[in-house]
Amino acid sequence: MRACAMQPADRRAQLKRVGNDLVQHYGKRKFYSIQQVQNANKRQGVTFDFACWSHAFFNSHADFDRLHAQVGEACDYSAMKREMAESVSTPGDSAFFDFDLSWLELPDIDWSVFDFLDS
Repeated sequence: MRACAMQPADRRAQLKRVGNDLVQHYGKRKFYSIQQVQNANKRQGVTFDFACWSHAFFNSHADFDRLHAQVGEACDYSAMKREMAESVSTPGDSAFFDFDLSWLELPDIDWSVFDFLDS
C-alpha cells in the first residue's frame, strides 16, 4: 500500500482546521467516525482529493480501511497518519492545536517538541 498520491500542500493547517472543528462539534475523542470527519472536512473546505489525509489522522484504522474499500482505493493508514503527525512536530512552535493532543491515538513520535502541552 501507499499513501494517497494527492497530498495537501499544508497538512499542518488542514489538521488544525479539521481537528479544531471536530473538537468543537463532537468533543475530544480517541477516534472520530467517518461521518464526523466527512462533516468536518466539508465545513472546513477540505476537498475530496485531500480528505483522505484527515481520515488517516482522525479515524480508526478499521474505519479508514472500510472507507477506502467502499471507494475502491488502497492507501496506507499508518504511513499517512505518521506523515500527518510529523507535520505538526515542528520544534519551538506552540501554535498548533488549541487543545492537548495526548488523547488522540497517534504513532510513536517524540512529543517532547510539544512542550506547550504541559502548560
